[in-house]
Amino acid sequence: MKTISIVVPCYNEEETINIYYDAMTKMKEEANNDGRRFDIEYWFIDDGSADKTLPILQQLQKDHSEDVHYASFSRNFGKESALYAGLNQVTGDYVAVMDVDLQDPPDMLPKMFDILEEGEYDCVGSARMDRKGENPIISFFSNSFYGVINKMSQTKIIPGARDFRLMTRQMVESIKSMTEYNRFSKGIFSWVGFKTKYLPYKNHERVAGTTSWNFWKLLKYALTGIIDFTERPLALATWFGSIFSVLSIVSFVWIIVRKLVNPMIAIDGWTSIVAIVLLIGGIQLISIGILGEYIGKIFLEVKKRPIYIIKEKK
Repeated sequence: MKTISIVVPCYNEEETINIYYDAMTKMKEEANNDGRRFDIEYWFIDDGSADKTLPILQQLQKDHSEDVHYASFSRNFGKESALYAGLNQVTGDYVAVMDVDLQDPPDMLPKMFDILEEGEYDCVGSARMDRKGENPIISFFSNSFYGVINKMSQTKIIPGARDFRLMTRQMVESIKSMTEYNRFSKGIFSWVGFKTKYLPYKNHERVAGTTSWNFWKLLKYALTGIIDFTERPLALATWFGSIFSVLSIVSFVWIIVRKLVNPMIAIDGWTSIVAIVLLIGGIQLISIGILGEYIGKIFLEVKKRPIYIIKEKK
């Protein structure tokens, strides 16, 4: 019998944990009754929750010690750290990554398992066909993000792709070998390669509780993805500098020639000069900001701090 290890990051998810476990148990029973034979190992990663998430995980592990495990961080390190911590704990033949709020449909897992069992693919991922029920502003920027990063980076990400996927051990070991501090899992899953099949599905709303993600967190996460997987913003800053340098030289030449041709002409245009200076100054500040983002990422990497710290594990 094959074992599927499931990594489940949790942050303030006291309302969803038991609902998730019951739904997964029902799915497993129905799948095995249909002839599929797989067992499940759960690794819940408590990402420094401030509610009753940890006590609920402790009780769940006590009631189902044969298949439920958990690890609790010393503080909130973020979902990316929780994913990586979970991948470092799993022991199953296949490894899945799922959200605990059931936005990742459990009934897709048996189909993912069947596809991997055929041996043609190393990973089966999921991609949302729509964003029904999601904030329209967030949906717009999310769709824009996929367009931007796929144009700027050689690492292509499927639009609407979720972290929810089932992977072979070989692929998981490759992901674990990437020990970078600044992590963007969607990009990492794609960067390591391996043959992946994506299954489309309709958007599911949370079964309970509220999401910890907001617009600014998502924007920061998107910027991390762009900076981690492309150096194009640095090239963009260089192009801006080159273009405005050429324009400045042309303008100076034009002013000198104009004055030589007609010495009596007045060199005016204070307002336009100020506008140009402000424009160029703004572009310079943006370019410095882009450079600063990359330097900041380098600073965090070279310090070699741990990606996460586990306070309790069982």
